[in-house]
Amino acid sequence: MCGIWALFGGDGNVAEQCSCALKIAHRGPDSFRLESVRHFERCVLGFHRLCINDGEHGMQPMRVRRYPHLWLCCNGEIYNHKQLRDQFGFDCDTDCDCEIIIHLYEKGGVQFAAEQLDGVFAFILLDTNKKQVCFARDTFGVRPLFSVTEGDSVLAVSSEVKGLMGMFKKTKNGDVEPAIKAFPPGGYELYDMSKEGRTTLKELGRFHEIGDMPKYNVLFKPPVTPNQDHLEAVRLLLEGAVQKRLMSERRIGCLLSGGLDSSLIAALLTKNARKAGITYPIQTYSIGMTGSPDIAAAKKVADHIGSEHHEVRLTPQDLLDAVEETIYCLKSYDLITIRGSVYNYLLARYIQRETDSVVIYSGEGSDEVTHGYIYFKKAPSDEAADEEGRRLLRELYMFDVLRTDRTTAAHGLEVRVPFLDHTFTSYYLSLPMELRKARDGIEKYLLREAFSGTGLLPDEILWRPKEGFSDGVSAENNSTHMMLGNFAQSKVTDEMMANAKKAFPTNPPKTKEGYYYRQVFERYFPGKGDLMPVNWTSKWTNSDDPSARTQSNYKSS
Repeated sequence: MCGIWALFGGDGNVAEQCSCALKIAHRGPDSFRLESVRHFERCVLGFHRLCINDGEHGMQPMRVRRYPHLWLCCNGEIYNHKQLRDQFGFDCDTDCDCEIIIHLYEKGGVQFAAEQLDGVFAFILLDTNKKQVCFARDTFGVRPLFSVTEGDSVLAVSSEVKGLMGMFKKTKNGDVEPAIKAFPPGGYELYDMSKEGRTTLKELGRFHEIGDMPKYNVLFKPPVTPNQDHLEAVRLLLEGAVQKRLMSERRIGCLLSGGLDSSLIAALLTKNARKAGITYPIQTYSIGMTGSPDIAAAKKVADHIGSEHHEVRLTPQDLLDAVEETIYCLKSYDLITIRGSVYNYLLARYIQRETDSVVIYSGEGSDEVTHGYIYFKKAPSDEAADEEGRRLLRELYMFDVLRTDRTTAAHGLEVRVPFLDHTFTSYYLSLPMELRKARDGIEKYLLREAFSGTGLLPDEILWRPKEGFSDGVSAENNSTHMMLGNFAQSKVTDEMMANAKKAFPTNPPKTKEGYYYRQVFERYFPGKGDLMPVNWTSKWTNSDDPSARTQSNYKSS
């Protein structure tokens, strides 16, 4: 996990514009470099490094002896970099996993390079020979990338929105700031560059679609036969996803809510860390208030897997005090995202201050892949459920993936998400809906069944009903949505709500809680409401609130 930043042409004071790069320094607390590319009048690349692999030689912007005309800034982890070196016979200068992108690009261009990568990434690659720059972002958008655009020109890019705010006061068409937008996950873009450093779009496209098998050689390819053991394949692929992510020179830990997803990842991590020769105990972390069912469940899991477990206990006031800084961290005003993110933010702060783990595993992504949200049990058809799951995966970069990246990055941590492994997700989504849907009123039945009888987890955890994260960390008689809703009542009047559409014409809030979040968002990011084109919503439910505890089939079949 790092922070990347770049300036291409444009007007204004370059020194002032470059100071914006410092706004994302939290993403890379170990070292920083800002470098002007002499081949262009106004072109600067910036990099904040969190050192995970090859601490001596992995600094960026990266250039290698064989291809000095290529400049790379990448925020990501490429898990198959060693296999790619052997496969193509590349002569690499460093042991840094990201260097492989330079060699792949030189061999086949940006689309070819992105197609070969097993990992998560957002990168900028500058080619001074061809006078071009290209960008690419991983399939699910696990690693973020934003741009300031004007017409068909990119003026600047950054890992986070805050690194772009205020860089350009005017456009050619008036006094309105140029638009800030997210790079599309699974996509690449190629631009020609003028001698001034200005960019002009030449080509854009997708290198991978959600559900498609990867084009690179995979770690494990399950046989596609009528009699295949799909349960064994699910186990092997998820365990393989955990194994490949052990690539780290820094200490590894794991978020553990006590729910199915994080518990599976924590159990597989502790098991495979020992196999890989890691001698330190894996640290696991849970957070919650008095009466939290998650806290109790996480303790049972930690005792079962033998992790070094840390509990963070909160009061309702701790939650309320952290809301505003969490919204600034997220750059989002989505209701359910903020509710869960406050806890993630406070837990990441604890990990950074009180422990020495830097690489943090998480169970994010499972609910979207495996149809874990309880409203899926009310899907009108298998086809509708499948399409809804794919929609959630397409939008994941705006919600849960955003939450887990920003809250950990804010404290100099790197998050890893095995459930969003390319091979695992493509195989799981290829299975018939008859296997993937809820059975006997139990969501994620297939995933649970795959690990049943293995002893990996206690049965009471393996078959524990779904709890939304922001729900499970609080007591049932005083849920997070109740605490935050009551708090917002004191901040937002009925008159303010009546004028919500006028105050916020883009995506106006529907509740006082949503209004309060939008107020805070606009204070830090005025006029940027279009950064979040939709709110996270559930389907087939009689509740207007996204909390699982407000739905009629909460903890029922």
